[in-house]
Amino acid sequence: MSYGDDYKFIPATSVGSGVGFDVLPDIYCHTIQIVNICLVGHPQSDDFVLVDAGMPHSSKEIISVIEERFGENKKPNAIILTHGHFDHVGAIIELVEKWDIPVYAHSLELPFLTGKESYQNPDPTVEGGMIAKMSAMFPKDPINLGDLVKELPSDGTIPHMPGFRWIHTPGHTPGHVSLFRDEDKVLIVGDAFVTVKQEYLYKVITQEQEISGPPRYFTTDWEAARDSVERLAELKPKVAVTGHGLPMTGELLASNLHLLVKDFEQIAKPGYGKYVNEKNN
Repeated sequence: MSYGDDYKFIPATSVGSGVGFDVLPDIYCHTIQIVNICLVGHPQSDDFVLVDAGMPHSSKEIISVIEERFGENKKPNAIILTHGHFDHVGAIIELVEKWDIPVYAHSLELPFLTGKESYQNPDPTVEGGMIAKMSAMFPKDPINLGDLVKELPSDGTIPHMPGFRWIHTPGHTPGHVSLFRDEDKVLIVGDAFVTVKQEYLYKVITQEQEISGPPRYFTTDWEAARDSVERLAELKPKVAVTGHGLPMTGELLASNLHLLVKDFEQIAKPGYGKYVNEKNN
């Protein structure tokens, strides 16, 4: 197993870094620098999973968070990836080496997780602030998890996550997925939409809550991204845990998600950038 040649620590953080809290009794969200990991399972249980794997060089923090919540030397049954961008797989090799557990991702994401294909370059020219301009330094090379990464079941179920199903939500990446539990309408979004303007340094640092589309500098298909947001809004989630920003719930989530669908072109899609349709440049 190996990270890409451009794997490195990224010097970005927020006021939420190192902070975690219960979203629901069995859903825990923890922020690592500028990205969230999610733990699904009741405290002190032996049955839980880790959703996404944080920033580069964050394995010790993730292990500490898990052992504090579930007990010393506990390990998740699996790691479920919403997608394979560097800030969602940053500690994954150290974690799977320690725990010897499987990783699951969408079939279209596997080339980026098995060393076969790099993501398209991030776009520092996209409309946005300082984080967007910094994105040229973000890793994009594929990592190689070998045969430890497996394809999510085609029937929509998620191994070790009873009651949840995965939903293909491309746009940000080809194989991006979001995870939904019909019983209580909790949605683990990944980066299909976020609750902070991820392109702007001030808003990332302060975690000012504001619904937005996927991070602009790494989103390459805006038509698919819009369709994915519409698909998620149709689920009428009551709780949304996003890859960036604070969770959003209840009427605030409903009204903001409705607004995002209604005004996607104005709220989410940048006015210019490498991956914006030519007619909008």
